Amino acid sequence: MPAFNYFGPTIYILMQKGKITFLKRCSLLIFIAIPLLSLINQKEITWVAIGDSITYLNDHRDETKNRVKKGYLTGVTEALPYIKYINQGHNGWTVQGIAREIENLGIVKADLYTIFLGTNDWWAGIPAGTLNDYKNDTGIGTSSGAYRKIINKIRSLNPTAKIVLITPMQRNDFVYINAPNNNAYGSYKDKNGQSLASFAEAVLAIGKYENLPVVDLYHNKDLSIKNTIKFKRLKDNTGHYKNYKYPASIGIPFNPGIDDYPYPIEAQNMTFDGLHPSDRGYKVITKAIVALFKELKL
Repeated sequence: MPAFNYFGPTIYILMQKGKITFLKRCSLLIFIAIPLLSLINQKEITWVAIGDSITYLNDHRDETKNRVKKGYLTGVTEALPYIKYINQGHNGWTVQGIAREIENLGIVKADLYTIFLGTNDWWAGIPAGTLNDYKNDTGIGTSSGAYRKIINKIRSLNPTAKIVLITPMQRNDFVYINAPNNNAYGSYKDKNGQSLASFAEAVLAIGKYENLPVVDLYHNKDLSIKNTIKFKRLKDNTGHYKNYKYPASIGIPFNPGIDDYPYPIEAQNMTFDGLHPSDRGYKVITKAIVALFKELKL
């Protein structure tokens, strides 16, 4: 069997009844090398992720009692290793709070920014505002106006940076795993006359006006309120614990300090506490962000 080398791989030529068959011994290496070369040629991208606790917890997993193993920042950069993240997640903060402190947060020049906020604004009763608040830069009295301050700051750092907006995700009854006295009802009803959906719509409107891409988690079916948890464990009227699925869980009393934590490990689904994503929820978020980042052709 004669053989010769051609650009490295050894190619064997078999003569059989006048037909020539080529067996490429190193074809697998070639298929592996092509995507690796494309990664080598890809420049490093710096990503600043601005957000609240959903972003913050990526690097503070101990505060979830280690229920979370991997947040979305880690997930995205594992899938796209040429991206390096800087975590600007601030636990419990609002769009308004970020905008108020924007000059003091140490936000640096980067190639890519995401803004993932809004759920705390809804609970705090901050007005969502209108697109006109954003257009007219009316200040931080509304979430819409506060988004303008954040985006103005980003553009002052890097006018050509890519900016991606992320809507708040739906939420069920939240009970903080480390302090059950810290709890809040879910987005199934309004807070101070506002729906959480109105904050998501404000983000979508800003994205459309500015021609900015939006990762719409609020309307992601995998993250719908019915998928946030499998059940909530509460006492029934006889004092015995029962697993209540949503929406049967709405309105059933939970007594912090007396009742057991209502979300045992087996209750978690897309969230582990009704609000913050579990590993499963973070995977859904990661998938959506990775898909959009690939479209941006960074």
